[in-house]
Amino acid sequence: MSVLPKSLPKVCVALGFPSPEQLIHAADLEYKDGNTLLEFRLDYLPHPHRASEMVSNFLHQHPDARILATCRHESHHGGFRGTVEQQLKVLRVAAEAGAFAVDMEVESAERIKPAVEALRQQTAVIVSYHNFQNTPSLNAIVTRLSRVPADAYKIAALANKPSDALRLMEFLKTPHPQPLVAFAMSEQGFCTRVLSPGYGCAFTFASPIGERGTAPGQVPAHTLKALYRTEKITRQSKIYGVIADPVAHSKSPQIHNRAFQSRRVDAVYLPFRVQQSQLGDWMKVAETMPVAGFSVTIPHKQKILRYVDHIEPLAKRIGAVNTVWRKAGRWRGTNTDVEGVLKPLSRRLRLAHASVLLAGYGGAARAAAFALKDAGASVTLTGRDVARGALLAKAINAKCIPLAQAQSSDFDVLVHATPLGMHPNTSGCLFADRIPAALVFDMVYNPRETALLKCAKAQGCEAIAGTEMFLEQAAAQFEIWTGDTAPRAVMQQVLENGE
Repeated sequence: MSVLPKSLPKVCVALGFPSPEQLIHAADLEYKDGNTLLEFRLDYLPHPHRASEMVSNFLHQHPDARILATCRHESHHGGFRGTVEQQLKVLRVAAEAGAFAVDMEVESAERIKPAVEALRQQTAVIVSYHNFQNTPSLNAIVTRLSRVPADAYKIAALANKPSDALRLMEFLKTPHPQPLVAFAMSEQGFCTRVLSPGYGCAFTFASPIGERGTAPGQVPAHTLKALYRTEKITRQSKIYGVIADPVAHSKSPQIHNRAFQSRRVDAVYLPFRVQQSQLGDWMKVAETMPVAGFSVTIPHKQKILRYVDHIEPLAKRIGAVNTVWRKAGRWRGTNTDVEGVLKPLSRRLRLAHASVLLAGYGGAARAAAFALKDAGASVTLTGRDVARGALLAKAINAKCIPLAQAQSSDFDVLVHATPLGMHPNTSGCLFADRIPAALVFDMVYNPRETALLKCAKAQGCEAIAGTEMFLEQAAAQFEIWTGDTAPRAVMQQVLENGE
């Protein structure tokens, strides 16, 4: 009887390609990158029953590699169109060629339980459950899976909200007799792909270099191992993150994870996609998981106030929070965007009595407005919705003018605090025709050189990239969370070089 090896790598790269040549090429690249646990999705191939030579040749060249052979049926989100008996034969041939384990979906395995039991004499068998619509009762899934004897069980369910991921993490805290591979798919479930090995799962799945994965939410193995340190995370590791929608563009995970690694902090910083209507659901997740602290950005900077127990006075005046942390069991909130605005500008000019045009009315704009006003600057607001801007103008005793008027006026500084021009919609620019200031500060940091900054440079203006603000606010967050000095040089390198 075969068993699943206990010394498996924590990351398995899923390889699904339409030809054996493409699959082997990708497998070679992954092996050279240090990934020895590889899933061969045989159902992607036109002739999966001919995979025997491909598997044996690869293992002959790379004897320390481990191949998990999978042949998912098309009726269960795979590509195989034959009978269940033919599906079993494909897996049996792969086992004979040297695959250390095979994966069969529970729907097929239930129909041929005696044959699955016989297959376990050749290789380890993983019986798997997939749900691409939602995350149902996990205990009911395990009960169903356990009716088919196997060496390990796999659960992959789609997370539609943050608490779906939480239910899976809570489920993993319960001891299970057989090895498990369990995670939630989608951006909302991404945290489970990173954390599950540290919570007892045999391994997690990743996508190949430069290719799309075989399921929602997969990222490259290098990202899981080098950035998120999946192989080193334990239940004692502290969890931080950023909540946003969208969140995929955020560079916060890169900068904070590198900072944690630099200071040898046992923590991981994760991107949490939280839709506008899911903020309350997220706070339950943060409380239970438990999350030690998190960054807040679009669209939650203002609404998060109702969920925080104590708000720093300046953040309360601003009416927006971008940094939350847990202290003595209570949530505290502040706004480090203030430092992100003031420090880059103060290095270039004296803010007292400087005339500043501020474009935007959201959470980032509010932080900039109060910070600049407190620094003694003369602030004028503008944007596409003057009525909305008038409310912020009244709060800081400033004026709000229409965008057309602002474009034809002159100021010392233009501070852009709207999402316009942010990745992936990088072409947007409020001031494409004329820049109404000698110094332009764009708070958008991705891309590094926005359309606005390109226009500013073309017109001879001095430009400040949003990465300067991003660094300052992130360094302040790191120091609040850890009590340690932020490794600014490391964080700067990440912003400049992406590593």
